[in-house]
Amino acid sequence: MRIRTTAALTALLVVTTGGTALAGPTSAGIDRRVVQEGLDEFVQAGALGVQVRVTGDRRQFTARSGVADLGSHRPVPPNGRFRAGSITKTFAATVALQLAGEDTLDLDAPVVRYLPGLVDHRITVRDLLQHTSGLYNFTETVQLDPDVFEPIRYQHWEPEEVLRIATSRPLDFEPGTKWAYSNTNYTVVGLLIEHVTGRTFEQEVQRRVLKPLRLDDTSLPVDQTAIPGPHARAYWTYQGKPSDITHINPSFARVAGNIISTTADLDTFVDALLDGRLLKPAQQAELLRTTAVSPRYGLGIEIDHLSCGTTVLGHSGGIPGFISAMYTTADTGKRVVLNATTAPDLADPTAAYDKLTTEIFC
Repeated sequence: MRIRTTAALTALLVVTTGGTALAGPTSAGIDRRVVQEGLDEFVQAGALGVQVRVTGDRRQFTARSGVADLGSHRPVPPNGRFRAGSITKTFAATVALQLAGEDTLDLDAPVVRYLPGLVDHRITVRDLLQHTSGLYNFTETVQLDPDVFEPIRYQHWEPEEVLRIATSRPLDFEPGTKWAYSNTNYTVVGLLIEHVTGRTFEQEVQRRVLKPLRLDDTSLPVDQTAIPGPHARAYWTYQGKPSDITHINPSFARVAGNIISTTADLDTFVDALLDGRLLKPAQQAELLRTTAVSPRYGLGIEIDHLSCGTTVLGHSGGIPGFISAMYTTADTGKRVVLNATTAPDLADPTAAYDKLTTEIFC
């Protein structure tokens, strides 16, 4: 559920780009023409459509390329909604850190203090948030590739079901000794949030983040299969034919990756989070705290050092049909939120993505 291309996202045919000509660099030195070229190259690499929101020097613009539907000329909605995958983890970590700031949740306490017997007694709340728990990643079993996922795309999953898949396997390593991305960690984070608050994860995100920031176009469906509001469609190949993968039951992902949002809402969120408007200072420091074991991942946030020397903070997300990214500089002066929808033969869009981030941040 990240922007790294996976078997679930590697299917698509090259389509003609629907890019709009944009003239002139911004005052922050971001050349809109280069951004548009990067989006067009995303589509040439096999994305069906792509949209981006770029902020620099207090100015903002959007751009798009490709189409919203396979076989049509309808452009990608400029503020269309999309499944943002693992960007959900940053929302979950924000709620967990707010609870820590209220002395409701201790980051360094073992998980079993709150949920006895749920996981290995050595695993702490911090281990979950930072992916150092050693818990087996359940999506290695519930694989997000067409042959495995298509037949179960509308299946409802309880968190305990995916957790049983993970805990039936031995730990991948001793807790706290290594780093490995595992969606299981955030399944447990969700159970913790629900246990200590007495409310659902979705209710806590709504009242603590979405409502205060007025993120009205963001939702966290549990069993809702459709994407509400304007949106582009996404496709992959199943049994040799294009399959529309826009509608799924996202309950398998839930706290690990079920959020639906827009580039505008995610931009507002990452700006507020990194500006310190959602967390107390002590928890803000914890958000970005890295270790020798986890040098590029704080608590629910990726810390990426670009080749030009710029450090960006945020998260990527991938879920069948959708690839997303949400990144900002530490001062939030430059930000980017991107979403791409896939078509039946997706190649590797890394070069196009690197072109975009280099232009925006370097």
